[in-house]
Amino acid sequence: MKKNITVINGDGIGPEVTAQSIKVLDAIAEHFHHEFHYTYCLMGADAIDKTGSPLPDETIESCLNTDAVLFGAIGHPKYDNDPTAKVRPEQGLLKLRKSLQLFANIRPITTYASLQHLSPLKAKNLEGVDFIIFRELTSGIYFGEKELSEDGNKASDNCVYTRPEIERVSHLAFQHAQKRRKKLTLVDKANVLETSRLWRKIVQELAMQYSDVAVNYMFVDNAAMQIIINPKQFDVILTENMFGDIISDEASVLTGSLGLLPSASVGTGTALFEPIHGSYYQATGKDIANPIGSILSTAMMLEYFQMNDEAELVRDAVDWTLQNRFVTKDIDNINFYFTSTIGELVADYVSNKITGEVNQKNIELRKSTII
Repeated sequence: MKKNITVINGDGIGPEVTAQSIKVLDAIAEHFHHEFHYTYCLMGADAIDKTGSPLPDETIESCLNTDAVLFGAIGHPKYDNDPTAKVRPEQGLLKLRKSLQLFANIRPITTYASLQHLSPLKAKNLEGVDFIIFRELTSGIYFGEKELSEDGNKASDNCVYTRPEIERVSHLAFQHAQKRRKKLTLVDKANVLETSRLWRKIVQELAMQYSDVAVNYMFVDNAAMQIIINPKQFDVILTENMFGDIISDEASVLTGSLGLLPSASVGTGTALFEPIHGSYYQATGKDIANPIGSILSTAMMLEYFQMNDEAELVRDAVDWTLQNRFVTKDIDNINFYFTSTIGELVADYVSNKITGEVNQKNIELRKSTII
């Protein structure tokens, strides 16, 4: 099978982690006799520095005419620390989501037994945790009208949702719940916000079309607490843009590292796949960033291509690295392996170059030779 993939490295550690995903994709292509063709494009601070725009037209054009987009990370401290900046890296990502009509962000939350000691939660609270967050991605307060008074002392951000925007992401969440444990939780703030009351009204109406799915409603403040107290109660979480942004990052602590979590953004156009972490500029060029979130995002891309066996092999390879304690510095500050080494290990597992028991002494920091 032939697939064209637009690759956007982005900022900070984006190029480093994305490079490991390309290694894995190349290994998959060789092992399963596929052809993946890559087109590299600019977005974010890197694009601003080189073109003056956070999202050049060439990037949009490539993304509209490709089979999928693999994205690294976005953001730069020089913009984060400058509230007066008129052009920002994040504007590129928001515009790309709109251009591709990516209205749903899907973030699976899975825990690993070998990493439970890294979570602030007790091990007994992590057993059986496996849920997925559906976050609306192209509307809400992030896209609403913004105003700043002339004297700079008053600001506002308008939060707007329409029925079609709520319905389309809700249908996806319901359909996914039907394939899992048939439980959906809508997270909102319906006791305060009019937009949340609209969300709740529409989800209640749609629930009648999915009678096999049990629907629960939870205020976002309670949901934030419940994710810590009893995360295993959740199956599919559905929520609006800002709430989803916040609680999905909160949920990352369950796994032990933000660097482990993948995501997919889907809609009516080309789908985009990216790890949920930021650009982590302090680690840029040090070969210490965790590439697993990017690699698992690649597994989601393979599923999107209906390459289910290939996706499962990538996840098996990731499980193998974690079980054998081949982890980056964010997970083990002393006995850690480099970003590039983790990428090599996952790719070698996919290529069937790694077999049998692992002799830890034969794993070098920058070489994945296993005897």
